[in-house]
Amino acid sequence: MDSQLADAPKADILVIDDTPDNLNLLSTMLTQQGYKVRSVTKGATGLRGAQAAPPDLILLDVNMPQMNGYEVCQQLKADDRTHDIPVIFISALEDVLDKVKAFAVGGVDYITKPFQVQEVLARIDSHLTICRLQKQLQAQNARLQQEIRDRQQAEEKFAKAFRSSPSPIAITTFPEGQFVEVNPSFLKMSGYPLSEVIGHTAADLRLGIAQETYNQAIQQLLETGSLYNQECEFRTKSGELKVVLLAIEQIELDGVQCLLNTINDITERKRLENEFISLVSHELRTPLTSLMGALDLLIAGKLGSLTEQGQKVLSIAITNTERLIRLINDILDLERMKSGRITMQMTKCNAASLLTEATEAMQAMADQAQVQLLTHPLDVELWADPDRLLQTLTNLLSNAIKFSEPGSKVWLRAEVRSQKPEARSQKPEGEEEGENLIQNSKFKIQNSQSSESIHHSSPPHTTHPTPHTLSITVKDQGRGIPADKLQTIFERFQQVDASDSRKKGGTGLGLAICRNIVEQHDGRIWVESTLGQGSTFYVTLPIYE
Repeated sequence: MDSQLADAPKADILVIDDTPDNLNLLSTMLTQQGYKVRSVTKGATGLRGAQAAPPDLILLDVNMPQMNGYEVCQQLKADDRTHDIPVIFISALEDVLDKVKAFAVGGVDYITKPFQVQEVLARIDSHLTICRLQKQLQAQNARLQQEIRDRQQAEEKFAKAFRSSPSPIAITTFPEGQFVEVNPSFLKMSGYPLSEVIGHTAADLRLGIAQETYNQAIQQLLETGSLYNQECEFRTKSGELKVVLLAIEQIELDGVQCLLNTINDITERKRLENEFISLVSHELRTPLTSLMGALDLLIAGKLGSLTEQGQKVLSIAITNTERLIRLINDILDLERMKSGRITMQMTKCNAASLLTEATEAMQAMADQAQVQLLTHPLDVELWADPDRLLQTLTNLLSNAIKFSEPGSKVWLRAEVRSQKPEARSQKPEGEEEGENLIQNSKFKIQNSQSSESIHHSSPPHTTHPTPHTLSITVKDQGRGIPADKLQTIFERFQQVDASDSRKKGGTGLGLAICRNIVEQHDGRIWVESTLGQGSTFYVTLPIYE
């Protein structure tokens, strides 16, 4: 390939001159310089050759019989195939008018005879370079024009879709959050006229979208590149509160970084969903309670004895009925929390006691699964609902145990941190110094003399949050969670594997309930995981003074 490139001529040059000596001299000179040369003695012949195989440059004599150089050049410039070929006149005519005429018919240069070899070579090289650059510029201009047309078409399609979309759409500057454009659907849902929206922020309009929720959504957008189906509240100008799903994408508008916010109003869907779930759950609870009572009587032998096969079938029925009751109770629990019908019974409680109680409650399950529980409680007082926090901890421990292999460990830790909640502890995993080892049904609590202790006795609404947070982690050595499931597992009826509800006995609501409880304590819950190595659930709670 390299040898072929090296042998390729620098350019294809056509020489038209009726004097053989001139042709031989020019042909020899140009060939030695690496050019491909075609020589003809007649203007008509040269014209046909140029049209058949257009050269890169033409050297043209003026005085020739039948068709002189001016006529040849005029016809070359009149033909689209040869219009752009640079023509250099070489003539013995020195009159200024001859030179002017040569440029008038389309020549790019004029060399008088007798010519100097170096001058001819320099001018040829110069005009070939100019021609090459012009072609490059034309190609770039053509590409640019095509890009402009494509962009205009895309912008027209976007503008049409933006205006006609039934979903409310707003474009805001990033990171300022000022509205620069909204579609008619947004104005209709919000109740604001365009003049009151443009240039303002969601906070200015009091749209009710929690700033913390929106900031977390933006953070997720920056980390993952996209955000879809972020549920939040939206307040209209009249004060009506709607439930919406928010999708955000980062775009550039006229050189300015912006966010494309697409809103889907699910208020009516949520109302119907909640009514349906509540109705079905309540209607199912009563007959299931009666069914469970009847099954208990049968298994206890109060209504007669059963065969061994009958006992097995009855045990399966009881297990499935208990699972169904748990599912209904979880649904009702979650719906009451979300609707505000369950209020947190906030009181002063001790974090160490909660962790100890949660560990004791899950010890039997851990023993049965042959999993070690390792806990590190911390003597910190919180203003919280102890029953609900205990429900959260036992739920997280239950999940960790269920998805751990026999012989593996589950860690429950608590510590006070002054940095951002997402900061991670650097303590080596598996370190047992200062921990409580819970194994073979033996439970010990070892509180270190240096344990950090923070006390408060007043409810949060009369005090101020400290820069400290209580961080509780539940870590396992299980199968891990895929990256695309790390967010969705906190939604209702979401599980890593669809078969988990059947194999592990879960309802798919436990983590949704945990998230609701933690959020009602002004805390955060999230998970980090590595497939095949395990998962760590983080719960951070504010500490008040």
